[in-house]
Amino acid sequence: MRDDELRAFLRQMNPWWRAAATDGDPTLWTSQDRSLRERARYDLGYRATTLDDIATAPVGNGLYVVRGPRRVGKSVALKDLIAALCSRHDLSPWQVIYAPGDTFTTRELRRTVALGTDLTRAAPDARRVWVFDEITSIVGWTSEVKSLRDNSNFGEQTVVLTGSSAAYAEEAVRDLGAGRTGGARTPFRLLLPMSFRDHLASIGTDVPLPPVTDPADLQSADAAEAIRTLEPFTEDLDLAWQRYLEAGGFPRAVTEHHREGMTSAEFLTDLAAWLSADIDPAAPRDSVPLLIAELHSRGSSPLNIRDTANRLGLGRDALTSRLNRLVATFAAIWCPQVGDSGRRVAGAQAKLYLADPILAWLGSRLRPGLSQPDFSTLSEAALGTAVARALDAASPGRLTNADTIGYVRTGAGNEVDLAPVPVASPCGDRWTVPVESKWVPSGWRSESRVLEAKYGRGVLATKNITDLSSSVWAVPAPVLALLLG
Repeated sequence: MRDDELRAFLRQMNPWWRAAATDGDPTLWTSQDRSLRERARYDLGYRATTLDDIATAPVGNGLYVVRGPRRVGKSVALKDLIAALCSRHDLSPWQVIYAPGDTFTTRELRRTVALGTDLTRAAPDARRVWVFDEITSIVGWTSEVKSLRDNSNFGEQTVVLTGSSAAYAEEAVRDLGAGRTGGARTPFRLLLPMSFRDHLASIGTDVPLPPVTDPADLQSADAAEAIRTLEPFTEDLDLAWQRYLEAGGFPRAVTEHHREGMTSAEFLTDLAAWLSADIDPAAPRDSVPLLIAELHSRGSSPLNIRDTANRLGLGRDALTSRLNRLVATFAAIWCPQVGDSGRRVAGAQAKLYLADPILAWLGSRLRPGLSQPDFSTLSEAALGTAVARALDAASPGRLTNADTIGYVRTGAGNEVDLAPVPVASPCGDRWTVPVESKWVPSGWRSESRVLEAKYGRGVLATKNITDLSSSVWAVPAPVLALLLG
């Protein structure tokens, strides 16, 4: 865009400037904003809290990078942030500058900063809050932001950046984390689909929500008390977990499933289009449903890349590329084999968990002839994702670096789904409690023998059984998910 086009674009994207110029209501634009109006159609009251501290904190020089999958609500969260900033009495609407960056070049990114500063020269002081949506679409964005932070007033202002790709996450930390995030607390953040806890709260339930438990404390006395408190609600939680395994945590999917009993084909098609565009836009239309269905069918076992590629009619390198892109778009999580030290076993096959249950339904819902997802596999993937998210919450950055969960092979050739891995704490490194997922309503003791033999402790995630009488606990999967947060 030329400068005149970019100036017009920025005025259009920042309607609160007009209100500031005319002493009008700086939040009136919210009733007309497309993202917020779309949210209103599927609103059960859920609000992401990822940016809440920025909305109320004094404006400083913090830089924040928020990543997450498409359709999860990042743009809506940004609009909520802007509305909160425009409502503040200590901040003029002139000081808030928003730009969607998904079509920008690095030159346009730099010109936006220059032109945005000029267009808001009526602001009472030099403080600004810059909000760039989908900045990870810009090739070379990290070095450009680095340069701007180092060489202009941009380095003294609050900057919020979002993106739908985990690619180059380490590069962003390298370029921006070295003294360029200012006073930001937790500068690198994730906005992911609702957890089971969020899902349960959004649809309304009488089930009490227990305190969030560290993955290293899942067999503590406090955890035992919380598990026993939830035991009278076992049946309700079992049914709610099954609904979660059908709907997942994308806000629109949760609302549609809650109101209609099923997520719409329209939204599933939208998800498939997103995945197709990010994974392989030149592939046939049914490639995403076929890929997802095949990955889900193998989700409880280490993934044989060569065999899976042959099944899909792909080359090994082509499939590997697609899988890495799937992970980079937050649609899947690697669960590598780890040893007793918690480190990856070189050359070993990894499991791949779809990161939200709704993704597993793309195959059977969008392409005839494909099997419906298996609830046992869905439950294992959902719990693996919950543990990964809990580990990232304790040490931000672990998820984008694929450094969270792992499975272990025992000497007898068995597997433990979620092996102990180190987690940081104020008292030093601790180890998570091993977890085995067996969505069974009976016969759990025979399933617990692998955990008992390998670790002498652990949690077996069942369908609806609670038993804390031995060294390996039987805990219903939804209860374990609630504890993890």
